[in-house]
Order: sequence, then C-alpha cells, then structure tokens
Amino acid sequence: MNPLRSLRPVLLASLAVLLGACGGEAVKPTPPPSLSAPPVQAPKVRIGVALGGGAAKGFAHIGVIKMLEANGFQPEVVSGTSAGSVVGALYASGMDAFAMQKQAFALDEASIRDVSLFSGGVVKGQKLQDYVNELVGGKTIERMRRPFAAVATNLETGDRTVFVRGNTGQAVRASSSIPGVFEPVAIGKFHYVDGGVVSPVPVDAARQLGADLVIAVDISSKASGKNPGSMLGNVNQSITIMGQRLGAQELARADVVIRPSVNEIGPADFEQRNNAIMEGERAALAAMPQIRAKVAQWQKARTDEANATRRAAELKAEQAKLRAFCEEEDRKWLSKLRRDPQCKALADQGVLSN
Repeated sequence: MNPLRSLRPVLLASLAVLLGACGGEAVKPTPPPSLSAPPVQAPKVRIGVALGGGAAKGFAHIGVIKMLEANGFQPEVVSGTSAGSVVGALYASGMDAFAMQKQAFALDEASIRDVSLFSGGVVKGQKLQDYVNELVGGKTIERMRRPFAAVATNLETGDRTVFVRGNTGQAVRASSSIPGVFEPVAIGKFHYVDGGVVSPVPVDAARQLGADLVIAVDISSKASGKNPGSMLGNVNQSITIMGQRLGAQELARADVVIRPSVNEIGPADFEQRNNAIMEGERAALAAMPQIRAKVAQWQKARTDEANATRRAAELKAEQAKLRAFCEEEDRKWLSKLRRDPQCKALADQGVLSN
C-alpha cells in the first residue's frame, strides 16, 4: 500500500498551502447561505364544546357559551346529549348566545310537550322535533354552520349513536327522549332514547368531529349525600350514581370541565331558566384561566413540533448544499493541482487521485 495515499486527508486539508507553493492563487471558497425562514406562528386551536344532559338545567349551556364568546373563544365544534343537544343544535345553526337566550326566555313549555298516555312514554316528542327544526330554519345536520353531533342510545343494541347528518329536530328528539318520559324515537329500523344513558357528556363525539381542545359542560345531577328515604328516591339516587360513574370516564378525556352550580334546579323547573343561565356564566368565567392555559399549552406544543420539523428540514437542506459545495471545491482544487507542473509528482504518486 502506498504510504502517501494514507496521508491524503492531511494533504487535502493543506490544499490552500499547496496551491500557493505550486504558484497558483489560493481558492477562497464561499460557503452556501444559511436558510432564514421566519419562526412558525402559533396555530389556531379548534375548540369544541360537549354539552351534557340535564333537562331544565340545560339553560346553563347558554351562559357558558355566552362567556366563551365574550372572552374571545368561538367554539367551532358542538356535540350535545339530551338538553345539550337542543342548545347545541341552535348554536351550530348560527345563533349566538344572546339569540339563544332570547329564545329561552320566550319558550313556552307547552309548545314542546305533547302528552301521549297510550304509548311508550308520557311525552311523544314530535313538538320538540318541530320546535328545533323551526329554530334552525329546517337545516339538516350536515348543513349547519358548525359541525354538530347529537348523541342518542340505540334501544335495541344499547350502543351509542352519534347523529352527524339527517333531520336535526329528529336527532335532537332522539337524544332527548328520557326513558319512561318520552316515547322512543323510531329512525330507520331502530328505536332511540336519551343519549345520557350511554354518554352523559359527549366528549368523545366532539373529539370525533375534529376538536383539538374539548370543553365539557357537566350539568348532571349529583348524589345528594342523604338517604332518599323512599323507594322512588332510592331508584332515582341509584340512577344518578350510575350516571356519575359513567360520565366520569368520558369527562376524564376532556381538556376542561365546567360544572355550573345547578344541582338544586329540578328537571322540569323551567321557571329557573334565568338562574341556570347565570350559573353557566359564573362557572365559565371561573374556568377562563384554565381554558387560556390549556389553549396556550396546546399552541406551544404544536408550535414547538412545527419548529422542530422545520429545523430538521432546514438542517437536511443545509447539509445537502454543504456537501455539494465541498464536492465542487474539492473537484476544482484537485483539477488545478493536476494541471500544475510543479505538483505533477504528487498526482503521479496517486495522492491527488479521487
């Protein structure tokens, strides 16, 4: 093995000196320019609201949305169960919180209650369906201004059903059909009842609609902490506890949970609608620091991720340019040395060969 060949790295590192010794002018390489793309801006977070069931307590959802809007947060995705599906449908149709509040104050309970004593429930639910369809202007779910999902329970299979297309009022009616109070709603070959049976606060549905950050509003009844003292009371409290346990699992997957203080409002206490709205406002306002922190945290994570991806791409491009630059300079220097008579001996010995 030629010992000079092993010295090639050292000799190549001294090319500038060699060129001077060979009578040539030293090459003054100019490195490739650095990339200087501006830093990635914080992306916009897509906020979703998951509105839980709770009958007359559902007016609290209006107060929550009012405070979100007042503080610069515009939910882009809406999911609702039972009473939450009613408010959710109106909001998804394009109503703001003040328009919904106006409708709430004007609501005559008799206009959404159609008694049917000889069926599977006390209330038929057709009036509720018609009421919702009138307020949303007859829009189907897929034509809403915001993505919307109404969650119901398939009575035959027990599965959760998420309505994201079709008759808006009918989907809301199905989502709101409390077993034993409303008739089950027939849609296609299945029957549906209140979504609260399987998904009291539909966090997962909001996420499935594309929400980056989900704000859940829980207005469900809580165990009283007292002995009910009667058979009916025992049944009601047992159902409440079951709902709490079920709801807790899905609520754990929300980013923020807002709990308006509406436990004292009865399911049919429509006279308390103003108080429910105000409690929603108070609870949402109290949650604002947490919401802002969660939004900032989400944006930082996405910005850091995007910047890291961009830096990796820039580094790869820099390395490719530098490699090409070095190869070209190496070729020029070697070519110059081979042409110089005084350095021909080095080339003849193979030191300057590729």
